[in-house]
Amino acid sequence: MYFAALLARTEDGWEASDTELDDVETLSNFTDLAREATVDDDTVLLLIEQEDGWFGVVRVDGEEDPRIYVSDAAAASRSSYGEILLTDELLGREPGDPDVPDLDSLDLDGTEDGEGEDSDNDNDDEVPGTPGEAVPHGPVGDREVLSDLGVGEKELLALHAGDALNTIAEALGAAEVLETVR
Repeated sequence: MYFAALLARTEDGWEASDTELDDVETLSNFTDLAREATVDDDTVLLLIEQEDGWFGVVRVDGEEDPRIYVSDAAAASRSSYGEILLTDELLGREPGDPDVPDLDSLDLDGTEDGEGEDSDNDNDDEVPGTPGEAVPHGPVGDREVLSDLGVGEKELLALHAGDALNTIAEALGAAEVLETVR
C-alpha cells in the first residue's frame, strides 16, 4: 500500500494535496505532478512511502532537475513506484550500460507485496532478473535534499519508513496540512 502527497511551498506556508499515482509511469510524470502543484515555481516535495518498506522524496524547484532521495534502494527496486525513482544516475550506473538491464524493463508483477515467483537467487539485494547486479541496500540519492528546509543529512538518514513522512512534515512546519490528506 502506498501513500503519496505533494507539499507545495507558498507565501503563506505549505499546502498539501493528495496525489493519485495511477497514471505515473516515469520520473517525468512525478516531476510534472510536482510542477502542476505550484504557481510561482516554488519548492514542491513529492513524498511517497510504501507501508514500512521504504520512503522517497522528490524535490522540484522551478525548472531545475528533480532531486531524489530513496531510503532503501533494494526495497524500492521491488515496488512499481520505487523502481521509477531508481534512475541509473541515482544508482551510480552508466545509462544504457548493456550489462545492466533497465529497471523499467523488469517484470515486477507480484513483488510489491513480497509475493513473487520462487527463484534460485536468494539474495534480496539483487534486482529480480539482473544476475549479479546488486542494488544497494539502504539509502541512495541526494542526502541534502531537505537540508535547507530543516532536515539535515543526519536526520534524514535516521528516519524509518512508516513515520518518516510525518517527521519530515513536522520539521517543515507542515504536519497539520499533511495530516489533512492522509
